[in-house]
Amino acid sequence: MKRAVYPGSFDPMTLGHLDIINRASKMFDELIVAVLNNNAKSPLFSVDERVKILKMATADLPNVKIDSFSGLLCDYASENNLHVAVRGLRAVTDFEYELQLAQTNRMISNNNLDTIFLATSLEYSYLSSSGVKEIAYFGGDISKTVPDFVADMIREKINSKK
Repeated sequence: MKRAVYPGSFDPMTLGHLDIINRASKMFDELIVAVLNNNAKSPLFSVDERVKILKMATADLPNVKIDSFSGLLCDYASENNLHVAVRGLRAVTDFEYELQLAQTNRMISNNNLDTIFLATSLEYSYLSSSGVKEIAYFGGDISKTVPDFVADMIREKINSKK
């Protein structure tokens, strides 16, 4: 069985993330989307909320499982017998950062974790979670960046913090 992990913060999950999930789910028998609990960041949504959002967004993809983790990706991959990580690339600047991460993960996993890169579909090449949050904080239209139910959740979360 071909299995892979697509790790990320997903705060919030965007249409770009969903594009990568859809495309990667066609390449693997099982794709685990793993939400990183990153203590260095102040997320808009809790890990549990992000897991819930991803489960709702991928409900029609039977081979996609949603999970969460803390710590190193290579440890999570080892514990779950995963040998491939999927990452999306929007631009050359992403590649430089992602290549360094991929090489580090490969080294510390004793060559047991490879990374494949999927170029983001052109219509999402500008899209980032931080950009979505910034637009939303200032009352801008995020309807073309996230699924409708996620846009509602973002607006609700932002309004509750004001």
